[in-house]
This record gives sequence, C-alpha cells and structure tokens, in this order.
Amino acid sequence: MPQPKPSAAVLQKAAKDLDLDAFDYAVLLDTSEGPIRLTLDSKTAPGHVRNLVALAENGFYDGVTFHRIIKGFMIQGGCPEGTGTGGPGYKIPAEFNSTRHEPGVLSMARTSDPDSAGSQFFICLERVPHLDGQYTAFGKTADDASLAVVKKIGEVRTGAQDRPLTPVTIRKATVEKIPKKR
Repeated sequence: MPQPKPSAAVLQKAAKDLDLDAFDYAVLLDTSEGPIRLTLDSKTAPGHVRNLVALAENGFYDGVTFHRIIKGFMIQGGCPEGTGTGGPGYKIPAEFNSTRHEPGVLSMARTSDPDSAGSQFFICLERVPHLDGQYTAFGKTADDASLAVVKKIGEVRTGAQDRPLTPVTIRKATVEKIPKKR
C-alpha cells in the first residue's frame, strides 16, 4: 500500500531550502525495470529542479508508477493516484527554455495551463520538436544505461489511456547532492 504523501507546505519549504548555488543535483529512480539516473539543470529551470528534488527527498515518488507510456514518444510518471490526475497539492510556474525535447530529456507534464505543473514528469523516448518551448525541460538521463531503461519502459505493452498492462513502479527516488566546483 502506498505511503501517505507529504503535505504541500512541507514540500514547498523543502524546495525553498535547497542551495542551488552550492550544489548540483541528480536523482536516481530505482524502477521495477532498472535504475534511471537523471541529471538536473538548475540554470535553465531552477524552480522545477527545486520542486523535483524536494518531492524525491520527501518520498513523494516512492511507490508511484509510470502511469502513461506512449511508444516512440514518452514515459510519464509522478502521479500519486496513478491516474494522471493527481499532484502534490500545488502548482509551479512554467520555465520554458531552449532545451530540445530529445531522447532522455526530462520535462514536466501539465494541463493546458502553462503554469499547472506539479509532480508529474515525463522522459522523452525520441525527438519531440512540438514540445520545445511549450513544456519545461529541466534534466536528462545521465548515461546510456539510464536511457536504455527509459527505452525499455517505453516498450511496455499498454491498454486504454496508454496505461501499462503490467505496472512499472518507481520503488524509490534518491537525491544526490554534488558540490559545485568553485
């Protein structure tokens, strides 16, 4: 059974308290299909990096599934309900940038409102140019092995609403703080 998720206030305080000047951040998603290591780009999208790190550090993603998989497009996770309708109880403003949506790029999911991102993210399986400048890209897979796991998840059979027929779970999300070189 999934653990209760931390409150919006706890998550927002954790995000605010991160030191993006002293540290770079990486997130390791231990998934049922293998590990995905993500490097995060705080120069391009500091608000999104703060948000994802705070969510991961507070166990928000632990036990959550990749609830939407579209072959040749992307894998999407981060919904606490597993339906694509849930979030952390708050929204963050868009930080659109020039990062191209290419294989392995991490970006935030949202509704038609540009400022509606919360906890749901996606990782691109292929080059998806129509997302450029429309969704906040803020990281990427750290290595070929991580991209291979993303692509493996992208091959999982799906049913209605692009939901995997066999659940693909994020068992645990772990944050790595990397001191910046001065």
